[in-house]
Amino acid sequence: MKSFLYKYRKFFIVLFVFSAVTISLFYSALKPQKTLPIFNPADVNPELVDSTVQYKSKYHTIADFKFVNQNGDTITQKNYEGKIYVADFFFTTCGSICPKMTTNLEDVQKAILNNPKVMLLSHTVFPEVDSIPVLKAYAIKHNVVDSKWNLVTGDKKEIYTMARKSYLAVKLGRPDQLYDMVHTENFVLVDQKRRVRGFYDGTNKEEIKRLLEDINFLCQE
Repeated sequence: MKSFLYKYRKFFIVLFVFSAVTISLFYSALKPQKTLPIFNPADVNPELVDSTVQYKSKYHTIADFKFVNQNGDTITQKNYEGKIYVADFFFTTCGSICPKMTTNLEDVQKAILNNPKVMLLSHTVFPEVDSIPVLKAYAIKHNVVDSKWNLVTGDKKEIYTMARKSYLAVKLGRPDQLYDMVHTENFVLVDQKRRVRGFYDGTNKEEIKRLLEDINFLCQE
C-alpha cells in the first residue's frame, strides 16, 4: 500500500493543484464583476431634474460651465478635463446638513490628495451671499487645497441650470422666487467623460466609503 501511494504521489499532487486552479478560475468567471451605472435624467428622481430634460434616457453629460472660485479665478470645464470629480451644492451659512457635508468632503480631499486624476467642485446655491471673500474664508476654515477643490460662485441662473440640468441634484425652491434652489445632501460622481456615475449621501460616513471605493474603481476603469 505504501509503495502504491509513493508511486502515485506526484499524480495526486498534480491532480490536486489542477483541481484547485480549475475551481478558482470557475469561481472567478462566475463572480459578478463590479460595474457603475451611467445616470441619465430619466433615471433620477424627477424632483431633482429640470422638466426640459426629464425625458432624456441616454448620452447625458455635464454641460460646459464658467464660474469663479474662492481665489477669484475663472473655473471652466477645462479645469476638469479628463478628471474624475465629485460635485456638490451648498451655502456657507447653512447650519443643517452643510457642515457634515463639508467635513466629509475634507475627508475625501485627504483620500485623493495625491491622486492627480481626481478633484472636487462645490457650487454655492446662494451666490448673492457667498462672494469670493466669503468663499475664501470658508475654504481656509475647511482646509481646502486650491489645486484639488474649487468652491465656486456665479450667476444664479447658470448655477441653477447646472444643478438641475447637468448634475440632477437640486430641488426647486419657492415658486415665487425665480431660480431659487433647495440643495440636497447629494454628492455627484462624474467620470472622465463628463458622465454622472453615482449619487451619495454626503452626510453619511458609509456613503463616503462607497464613494471612495467607486472613485478608485473609475481610476482603474
